[in-house]
Amino acid sequence: MTTPILSIRELDAADVPLLTAYWTTATEAHLRGMGADPAIMPTEESWHQRLYTQLSTPYQQKLSWALILLIDGVPSGHCNINKITPGEEAWMHLHLWQAGSRQSGAGTAMVKMAIPHFFHQYNLKRLYCEPYALNPAPNATLKKIGFEFIRQAITKPDVITFEQPTNLWVMTRQRYETLLNIGSLTVTPS
Repeated sequence: MTTPILSIRELDAADVPLLTAYWTTATEAHLRGMGADPAIMPTEESWHQRLYTQLSTPYQQKLSWALILLIDGVPSGHCNINKITPGEEAWMHLHLWQAGSRQSGAGTAMVKMAIPHFFHQYNLKRLYCEPYALNPAPNATLKKIGFEFIRQAITKPDVITFEQPTNLWVMTRQRYETLLNIGSLTVTPS
């Protein structure tokens, strides 16, 4: 069995239909499992508009910035930030598009590869992530990478989610640099 080659790059126009399809073709069970509300999911046209706007907006004015995971050269997921305050903080999200890529280590590798880009592109002091508390995969990934757990709360963390228990995690720039220096953030495909 060969080890897949994992890499990331910025979202480009060819990715818009793929990322849109991830959301618009997802089953109700998959959406609910990650805390998204199928009843308020944006339309395909709305997703396209949001993503093409992201592509044409200068970095310091972006509302969201996405990096695409490639598995053996094939776009297979995305890690993005929103609620960006340059020089301060942003909120991270992580998604693997195909069920076969999940629980393989690809999500952990994607986040490890994305973190340096997020910190450097926006000179962040803090990177937050607030996944659905009942979705074990992102919570396990964040803990494994070295994010610090802050709290659990009932909230509506995003415009496409329902009110839910969430776990709030943070990676400070200081912690990121420490983990980088001791080699904890080295990406090793599984």
